[in-house]
Amino acid sequence: MFQKSFLQVLMFGLIVSFPGLVLAADKNEPKTSAGKLSSADEKFVKEAASGGMLEVELGKIAAEKAINDKVKAFGRQMQEDHGKANDELKTVAANKGVKLPATLEGKHKRTVDRLSKLSGPEFDRQYMRTMIEDHKEDLKAFQREADKGKDPDVKQFASKYVPMIKNHSEMAQTTGDQLKMASKQAR
Repeated sequence: MFQKSFLQVLMFGLIVSFPGLVLAADKNEPKTSAGKLSSADEKFVKEAASGGMLEVELGKIAAEKAINDKVKAFGRQMQEDHGKANDELKTVAANKGVKLPATLEGKHKRTVDRLSKLSGPEFDRQYMRTMIEDHKEDLKAFQREADKGKDPDVKQFASKYVPMIKNHSEMAQTTGDQLKMASKQAR
């Protein structure tokens, strides 16, 4: 009889503590299931979305305002490439339950406002300078996410777009250098 009571108490204790054990184990797991991301992955998704919106918006402005044909072409390329990436990122974010910003905010909005006021060669130079800096930062963030991201879908998105961002960075640097050379020759 003592053994039967002991087993009943032991079983009762296990049953009562089992949900707590499951919850404790769950807390140690990185949040990678649909709807939950680690804070680093979520931050990357939101920043990538905001940066992508900036690229598209500035690309539109460059396609309209730039006087150099290569700068105009670069702006159109940014609109197209980052527009596609943004659409894909929206799908990933929706599947993970991440709410993305609907409009540009903070430093990105200030950048658009500042460049929108410029025109002529000054716009071209400032736009390309911004694109060089922005793509260097983007490349670091995307490469870091591709290497260290926790969520496989977010990691895959970052990995897919690293080559595109590298290409944009090189294009921006080349176009910026050409503008500098043309400016020196015009003097």
